[in-house]
Formats: sequence, C-alpha cells, structure tokens
Amino acid sequence: MAFQPIVDTVTGLPFAYEALVRGGNGEGAAEVLARVTPDNRYAFDQQCRVAAIEGAVAAGILDTGARLSINFLPNAVYSPLACIQLTLKTARATGLPTDRLIFEFTENEEMADTAHVQTIVESYRAMGFGTAIDDFGAGHAGLGLLARFQTDYIKLDMELIRDIDVSLPRRMIVEGVVRIAASLDITVIAEGIETVAEYETLRGLGVRYIQGYLLARPGFRTLPVAVLPEAPVAAVA
Repeated sequence: MAFQPIVDTVTGLPFAYEALVRGGNGEGAAEVLARVTPDNRYAFDQQCRVAAIEGAVAAGILDTGARLSINFLPNAVYSPLACIQLTLKTARATGLPTDRLIFEFTENEEMADTAHVQTIVESYRAMGFGTAIDDFGAGHAGLGLLARFQTDYIKLDMELIRDIDVSLPRRMIVEGVVRIAASLDITVIAEGIETVAEYETLRGLGVRYIQGYLLARPGFRTLPVAVLPEAPVAAVA
C-alpha cells in the first residue's frame, strides 16, 4: 500500500490518509485492479483491507489524529456484517480504533445492485465507520446515487477539478455540489489537485479538505508530509 494524505486546509494537518493499492513490483492501482476477476474479487478486497490497516499502523498512523480511508469493492461484499469481521479483527490486533476507518467506493465500478450498495453504506455507518463516494461526478451514478442514499463524504472526481480556475462550468458545478452537500450534512473532499490556482479556487468555493500531488504524492509504506501552498503576498501600494 501507498498512502496519500487528505489535508484539512484550516489546520494544515492530515485529516485522513487514503490507502492506495500497489503491485509487488510497484505497479499502480489501475494495473493491479485490471487483474481482479469475479473469482478473486472477494479475496482481493479482504487482503487490501488487511494490508491497508497493517501498513498504515506500521507507518505510524497511530501517532497522528488522522483517519484511514480504505477503498472497497461493493460487488465483493456479499454480507456487510460477515465481510467486515476480518477488518475488525485486524483493527483490534493493530490497535487502530475502528471509528477512525473510512470506507470509500468509486462510482466508476459498475454496480449491479444499487440497493445492495445502499445496504452496505447504511450498515457501515451504523457500525461507526465513515463512508465516502469516490470519483463523484464520474461513472455510473452521479447525483442519482446521492439521491438514493447519503455517505459521510463525497470525493470530487479530478475531471471536475482539472483547470477549475479557468473553467466557469466546472466552478459552477462544484459550487452547486458543495451547496447540496452542506444541506445534506456531507463533507466534500477534492482530489487530484495539481496547481496552486486549482487549490485557491477550491478554497474559495468552500472546499476545506484537499488531496493531490500539489500537497503530497503517495508514499509507499510511508505517511508523506503534506505542505500547503503559501498564501499569496498582498501587493504593496
């Protein structure tokens, strides 16, 4: 696993670290996920959860106040209660409080049964976990998914973020999503930020939690230190 911080721009501290799967030879997540099949999906999902928790604890997450965000495959969860047992066992064994766990799923994974995903989200929230929709604004569901059920967080897809500083449509869309999320008591996280201009635009739109190469690249088996951009210096008359 590699870990990338989600930064609270008010405090400058990591709010959470997202666990990102890597191959044995350093392959990226896309290459690894391409090898996931219906036959190995469940085992892969379970192994990723264990690796994320054990790796984050080994890297020192217990010495921070940050949460751990783990991606999961909804189609691999046949029963929320049964499939969470190994996760709970691993958290207990490593000393990671379960209320510091966030489970995020991506819109980009085609969901054969949206009602099943809703059951998973509701079950996880009842167990005290945080839940998040990743890549919000892309994929198979969009606002329709949010209308069906609500997670604790939504992570804006980087397609909405890229060049948002010079794109009026993107700014208007993100502004609308931020307003809707606030009304539903959902926290917005922006991911994929690569430029200071994107960062400043998102902050101006009210997005507090930021993730992206601008602040920190993922660290393999480490918790990278995030660095916020310096505030613009006011011109002297």
